[in-house]
Amino acid sequence: MGSEPLVCPSCASSFGSEERFCPSCHIPLVHAAATEQAGELDADDLRARARKVKRQYSEGDLVRVVGARNQVEAEFVQGMLLEEGIPSMLRRSAGFDVPDFLTAGPRDVLVPRSGATAAREVLLQADLLSSEGTATPPLRVLAGLLLALALLALVAWLGTDVLV
Repeated sequence: MGSEPLVCPSCASSFGSEERFCPSCHIPLVHAAATEQAGELDADDLRARARKVKRQYSEGDLVRVVGARNQVEAEFVQGMLLEEGIPSMLRRSAGFDVPDFLTAGPRDVLVPRSGATAAREVLLQADLLSSEGTATPPLRVLAGLLLALALLALVAWLGTDVLV
């Protein structure tokens, strides 16, 4: 797909692969084949989606921000990100690239590096992403320690019973 020409979904002008936005419309460019494959979306829908993308979030390599359990969940996340102006792309997770799975199987949601932080914030607000470095709740740690202590006491008690 990298050698295909890029076109503007608004004015249908063609551009080289080094361009990302149409200079006249300021809309993100898409691959020519992608516009042909999007049969269920008409040109107005494509333009509306492209206009939502914010330029500052479309620079850099693609990075994974979250994984989804299936295609539907991944498209839901993709729609949430688009509402915030963050462009995204879906890819089948490693090991699930067999066509027999169709919409089943996990998907990775990828965004450009410049939009990764904003995407993670959106996903954190929607409780779709756990915050990095989240500590284990103190009561859970206490319960685990008490359980380990009880098991240790039980083993010690049984051990002294056997020796006597």
